[in-house]
Amino acid sequence: MKKVLLSSLLAAGACAMFNACSDDPSSLLTPSAATSSSSVVWEEQSSSSVGLNSSSSNLALSSADGPLSSATSSSNVGDQPASSSANSSSSSVDNPVSSAAESSSSKEPELDASGFPTLESYGAPPAEYTKDISATAKRGWNTRYWDACKPHCSWLKESSNDKTRADTSSNEAYLADYATARNCNIHDVEVPTFTLGNVTKSWFGYEGTRSACGDEKEKGVFTCTDMAPIAVNDTLAYAYVAGTGDSKCGKCYHLQYDGHFKDEFENNPPKATHKALKGKHLVVMASNIGHDVAGGNANLPAGQFDLMVPGGGVGAFDALSTQVNKGSDFNWGAGFGGFLTECQKNTNCGTEGSLECYQTCIKDMCDAAFADAGLPNLLRGCHWFADWYMAADNPTYYIEEVECPQYLIDHYMTRYNTSLENNYKKVTDWSTFKEGDVLDTLHCWKAGEAPPENGWQNPSAGCDVK
Repeated sequence: MKKVLLSSLLAAGACAMFNACSDDPSSLLTPSAATSSSSVVWEEQSSSSVGLNSSSSNLALSSADGPLSSATSSSNVGDQPASSSANSSSSSVDNPVSSAAESSSSKEPELDASGFPTLESYGAPPAEYTKDISATAKRGWNTRYWDACKPHCSWLKESSNDKTRADTSSNEAYLADYATARNCNIHDVEVPTFTLGNVTKSWFGYEGTRSACGDEKEKGVFTCTDMAPIAVNDTLAYAYVAGTGDSKCGKCYHLQYDGHFKDEFENNPPKATHKALKGKHLVVMASNIGHDVAGGNANLPAGQFDLMVPGGGVGAFDALSTQVNKGSDFNWGAGFGGFLTECQKNTNCGTEGSLECYQTCIKDMCDAAFADAGLPNLLRGCHWFADWYMAADNPTYYIEEVECPQYLIDHYMTRYNTSLENNYKKVTDWSTFKEGDVLDTLHCWKAGEAPPENGWQNPSAGCDVK
């Protein structure tokens, strides 16, 4: 299934690079028709963008070389651990790449509300996801969070020094790294991860859609809620994580929980929650990094993964309370630790509470936060933490790298930015974008590539007025 999807993505990339698959010239960032100089609009260059100066002719910006990205972290908010999600409402995408799982039969897979195949459509998971790896694998541990920010992996690579995000040396390399991670607007509708920037006479480039964790708030973009954890069965689940600052976006790992937790010692043994989680398997995909996510140590050499789970804590940046506006006095639990940390207070279950007490307390908080939010994946993922994950606090596991499940790939990969070039017009307020809306586009050109008029070619970059 993975090979089928990647083949279709590579074909889409080839279409974008060579104009061999479309009769619509408006889908390309190349000269297509003569325009008068009066039809060019010039805009001020955004300070948050990275582009191509007309004097830098040796930095040709092509789909073969990859664009110079303007993706910056949202007030260094794009680089913080961001959350993942579970079942976005966006099924309508402009020039989408289909992520539908293909089966050997001619029967089309059943689609969920997001336009993705249902979990069952992906078939039985590989045996490697539930094999015993305790004898050979390193150990690590989980923390948890859900800040709802645009994921780190939703930004384009910023420079050659950035080893975390997708390779932008070619469309093939970009797609082989699963492109950029999807992001959604405040209504959980998928939107592009990057668009045209503010093209000026001397600058042409792309700009990442801005995170709701920055100044944009409700106008910005969030984690798509279908990146919330989901149970495959009683002993296997899928989820997304934030790794350390040098983690590679799009890598997947098999975690086998061992019944222990990070800070245990003789007088602080594993709780009933850790024991209940023992033997379960979680396959995770890295969609984020966190500069506060720790590397390994002598006891836990594999280091830390910050598990993306609704109710896990809004962290340092918090777009969740913007997306789910419950008022300034709503109790979101501890910023780092979320609902479980709140339930561990002596006024609730205390630190030595029963499994049932933690589960009930957490699900009550889940219901208060998400039952009426119109974002069912948040409620499902929050309940998953109590019911499948057994409300375990910082549990430890054995870990090995594995091939990614198609389910995680499909819910990770952008369905808009399947090429390193696009002609999507920059949008500063994504909150009004609805499912089924068509993106506005511009015909723009790099310096020296303007459509000729009366034998003269404008040497500057620019765009047609639309």
